[in-house]
Amino acid sequence: MTTTVDRPTGTAQEATAPAAVDVAALGELLLGRWAEVRRQTRAMLLDERLHTQENLSYQENRERVLGQLHLLVEHGAMSRGLPEAYGGQGDPGGNVAGFEELLLGDPSLQIKAGVQWGLFGSAVLNLGTEEHHRRWLPAIRDLRVPGVFAMTEIGHGSDVSSIGTTATYDPAAEEFEIHTPFTAATKDYLGNAARHGRAAVVFARLLTRGVDHGVHAFYVAIRDDDGAFLPGVSGEDDGRKGGLNGVDNGRLRFDRVRVPRTHLLNKYGDVAPDGTYSSPIASPGRRFFTMIGTLVQGRVSLDGAAVVANKAALTIAIRYGSERRQFNASSDVREEVLLDYQEHQRRLLPLLAETYAMDFAHQELLTKYDDVFSGRRDTDEDRQDLETLAAALKALSTWSALDTLQTCREACGGAGFMTKNRLTSLRHDLDVYTTFEGDNTVLLQLVAKRLLADWADELKHVDVGVMARYVAGRATEATYHRSGLRKLGQAFRDTGDVRRSVNALREESAQHALLADRVQTMVAEVAENLRPTARLPREEAAALFNENQHKLIAAARAHAELLQWEAFTRALRRVEDPGTRTVLTWLRDVFGLRLIEKNLAWYLSYGRVSMRRGRSLDEYVDRLLARLRPHALDLVAAFGLEQGHLRAEIATGVEAQRQEEAAAHYRRLRASGDAPVKETAPPREGAEGRRRAGKDAGKDTAKDDARTGGTGAGAPAPGPGEPAGGPGTGGRRGERRHDRRRARRLELRGLKKTRRRAAAEDAAAQQVPARAGDDRPEEREPGPAGDAAGSAPEEARTAGA
Repeated sequence: MTTTVDRPTGTAQEATAPAAVDVAALGELLLGRWAEVRRQTRAMLLDERLHTQENLSYQENRERVLGQLHLLVEHGAMSRGLPEAYGGQGDPGGNVAGFEELLLGDPSLQIKAGVQWGLFGSAVLNLGTEEHHRRWLPAIRDLRVPGVFAMTEIGHGSDVSSIGTTATYDPAAEEFEIHTPFTAATKDYLGNAARHGRAAVVFARLLTRGVDHGVHAFYVAIRDDDGAFLPGVSGEDDGRKGGLNGVDNGRLRFDRVRVPRTHLLNKYGDVAPDGTYSSPIASPGRRFFTMIGTLVQGRVSLDGAAVVANKAALTIAIRYGSERRQFNASSDVREEVLLDYQEHQRRLLPLLAETYAMDFAHQELLTKYDDVFSGRRDTDEDRQDLETLAAALKALSTWSALDTLQTCREACGGAGFMTKNRLTSLRHDLDVYTTFEGDNTVLLQLVAKRLLADWADELKHVDVGVMARYVAGRATEATYHRSGLRKLGQAFRDTGDVRRSVNALREESAQHALLADRVQTMVAEVAENLRPTARLPREEAAALFNENQHKLIAAARAHAELLQWEAFTRALRRVEDPGTRTVLTWLRDVFGLRLIEKNLAWYLSYGRVSMRRGRSLDEYVDRLLARLRPHALDLVAAFGLEQGHLRAEIATGVEAQRQEEAAAHYRRLRASGDAPVKETAPPREGAEGRRRAGKDAGKDTAKDDARTGGTGAGAPAPGPGEPAGGPGTGGRRGERRHDRRRARRLELRGLKKTRRRAAAEDAAAQQVPARAGDDRPEEREPGPAGDAAGSAPEEARTAGA
């Protein structure tokens, strides 16, 4: 259950302290409980042998990544989670923390390591028994037996309980016969299956004595020492993919392959020599979910890996945006820094706030995972909570990673599209994170079902009187919110002062109330809609559920966002430095208010927010972003990523050097006096301009007439009704003379103004020389909104000229 948390009041000293970030202390907070493991892994990843190489064929890439896995074995990097008896450290949380950081070296390395030790090895560890551990774990740990995790089939990915592969027990031979009965039962998309795998944990339906006991796991050898398929095993190479081409994904089929009875990983279900089945968990459904739940490590790991990807992308984009300059909106001689534009702040800083929220939520998830798998807190309820939390956070974080990488790519313009700056490669590699280890939409449906179950449990234990009061309360609440009474009260209190509207939304208690109320209301509505399903035939019940599926998934997503906001808020309490806490509070408020802003239509239509408060959101978020702008570089510096981790040219300070080189060139040119004069635009042909031109022309004509005797030397006498000087002669001559004089005056005025401003800026630059080695550009007040990517409207170009 969620709890309301209030904004800390702080001391008077905190209230007056300047907002500044203690980068070192914040970095320690972000490293979390397993800080030393993360530092060790990052230090290891500075080895160039562990870095991505972009120009290899996918066949060469696969062999290179296999060699990288052997380097991990040399470092002992992937054995932390194994029991000490098998050369490990018994540290499941530290093992996952180190695995997440591998993305900084090469995402293919991370995923291939995840297949070997996070899936194949974990299946043996968590589904097998002591005999299996003794027999197979040492070879898995040392990579002497590269392995395959053979669960997904062509016909079934998310719906694992419906897979088609069978394992039929033969009591006479005391063997299982592993068989692929039809094409859709072919195992597919399996890492290590195309080339390197020597054995596989195969998930199949256990059949004995004519009874289907559901999906179980079996250890099956698939290749000999030379890499050839063993009899009965066949497969294909999946070939080149949209990303992760250092992983050899492929297909596997089994044609009545025999394995000993003892190759059943029998922690949760066993078969005696005579074919009798037994299990410590009587319910087949509960047994299946318990077995699958032991493999939650993959979802926990991908949540953390997505956080690392966001940190890398935002560090690259914000560093570049703090150095790159485009358009001289406020100065004739100096262009604007991209991150000073409001729209650029809107693109990047909310994603930075979201990444902080993701990081703090992941730390809590990783702690819960470690508690369960270390045995400290390993009840059924703890495991269910872990599975629900992992499903919720993995879905949101992997979606966020794709959005963040794409936005950062666009924010860096053409430079972001260059492979050497990594953003496009990371985007391709992380694409599949949203669908493996559980499709994100399916995971949110799992979360939603848990929310409905919790809702039903809360109402199941109340008496009739309480239920009647609840129903009446719901009706009254709906009337209050939807009739506009609540909005009317808010509007009355806020009348005449936008600050009142803002203050009502900036408090922690107010943000939490709005976010939590949305979740509770959405779940309650769906629960009421689905109440008839218990009395309906199966087909009609399924149809009713399908009608509410979109609302159900939306409720689950809102719940996950609330979990991230709460984790961010709890983390604020651990921040000791007042300035850092202030800046992080602004960042948390951006995250919370952006969630409300994103779903403003819901809050308005359900009467939770008045129109005035809704309108004030946009303005206040912009103010928060302007406050955060001077701290953006410190907030990404706290991620602690070195150049050897980023390996993006645009994040090295090279752009600042290019900008300074160009500025120095123009300073020298202006000082020399040889700077060319800009072409001036022609005068505008408005009514006022024509009136003045005619007036000046009349004066010039009168002067000419005085000198020439009235009509101008050599001019013919005016005809009837014509002015002196012929038909329009004096007027046109005067207009041309006037235009030339005016153009010259404007040219001289602009030239003098430019030279005075350049001289002043050059004098200031000489008095305050730049610090050596400081590639951070000067901080500026946010400039006017514009297209920071280089497509500002023509008016901006004209104003700059």
